[in-house]
Amino acid sequence: MKKILNDLKLKFEAALWALDPELALIDTILEQHPELFEIVRGDIVGIGKDSATGRQDSPTVEQIVRAALYKEMKKLNYRDLEYAQYDSRICSTFIKLEGRKPLSFEVFHKYISQIKGESLKELMVAINRIIIEEAGVEDGKSVRMDSTVVETDIHYPTNNELTWDCIKTAHRIIKQLEKSGCLKKVRNYQKQAKKHRFQINNTKKSDKKNELFEKQLKLLRSSINQAERAAVEASMRGDINDWLIAQQLKNLLPKMEKVYDITRRHELFGESVPNAEKIFSIYEEHTDIIVKGKREAEFGHKVNLTTGRSNIILDVDIVEGNPADSQLYAGALERVCLGYGVTPRDVVTDGGYASVKNQETAKGKGVVNIVFNKIVGSLKNIVTSGNMETRLKKWRSGIEAVICGVTCNCSTALMYCTAMVLLMEVWMGILVPCITVARALFWVTSCGLDKSLPTPLVSAAVIK
Repeated sequence: MKKILNDLKLKFEAALWALDPELALIDTILEQHPELFEIVRGDIVGIGKDSATGRQDSPTVEQIVRAALYKEMKKLNYRDLEYAQYDSRICSTFIKLEGRKPLSFEVFHKYISQIKGESLKELMVAINRIIIEEAGVEDGKSVRMDSTVVETDIHYPTNNELTWDCIKTAHRIIKQLEKSGCLKKVRNYQKQAKKHRFQINNTKKSDKKNELFEKQLKLLRSSINQAERAAVEASMRGDINDWLIAQQLKNLLPKMEKVYDITRRHELFGESVPNAEKIFSIYEEHTDIIVKGKREAEFGHKVNLTTGRSNIILDVDIVEGNPADSQLYAGALERVCLGYGVTPRDVVTDGGYASVKNQETAKGKGVVNIVFNKIVGSLKNIVTSGNMETRLKKWRSGIEAVICGVTCNCSTALMYCTAMVLLMEVWMGILVPCITVARALFWVTSCGLDKSLPTPLVSAAVIK
């Protein structure tokens, strides 16, 4: 901690870093611990190739990691990140351009998108360990966990809407082949399909709706057949652009077939299709359906979070499907113990995690206070006192603020959901203590020690 403070004092002497103490602290941690970059080196090194045209140099691993952190902290897309290098001296200094020409957004996307979710999770744990060991803002003795849903950016999925999406998307791609001269004549099924879509949405009689769905499915089958023929013809041509368009059609065709099968089974034959066999978007096909209790169904990914007393996110798990919270308890506790080498003294969750098996698992690892916010049946919380149980239950509610920060900072889960969300979690995991520590150190350095200033532990709702 003393070394970090001394380095920060030197940084704050420069007006540049004094404007952004959070970045100054992150820069100090990265400079003192270059081994952090080795965690993601294997994902990045080797993907770049020398080109006969354009730049011959590539960004370093350190620059890629710094750019990724800056992008997530400032909530930028890749084009905005490229502009920030020209516009912001802090950005160019943090990324360590050192007088070089700013990198393009294509370069950033090429390298940052290659970082794997497993590497990001390991990086998150490594950064958290540094904060725990050197800054002393967390000891891992008390943990709380809860789950949330990160929604994907899709419209509400119905069979009618998915069928319409398939027809209009296939026509848009095939139209590109017609413009390039690959196809002479393209049949347009959109007009009739759009009419059927409107009628289905406004029809209440089941017999009439089944008749309309039968017509819509005939149009979808004709659209699939036309897309198959177009993909074959475009693949046989020597033009690279036509070949790329053909690959788009080949990627779309399995989704169209799946939508056709699901709609036919459900709408025409009345079959209840299992969620595991459904597709909820042809654009974000990784989307899961999440139903928690009696709430409305949400479409995205379920995320299980574990935080400590200082709101540092100690563990994040993005799960497939919609498993019960009780199935996530043991895995999260195991990862915290292995990742940080500490067995928590207190573990508190809501009632969704409550089970005798989970209680026995925590007890076997040496957890002293095992609290579920709501319990049913004969299950009882294991605590040292009733006062401790009450305090832990009240403290558990604080994780809702962390969940709010997660959902606000990552409102949609994109195609690379695991990597993107984990990268955001890495940042969220260090952002809360960094803001507290950096601003406190900045004021101490500028105005001298003031006992009225909140210390990281005092401001973090600590339970002792």
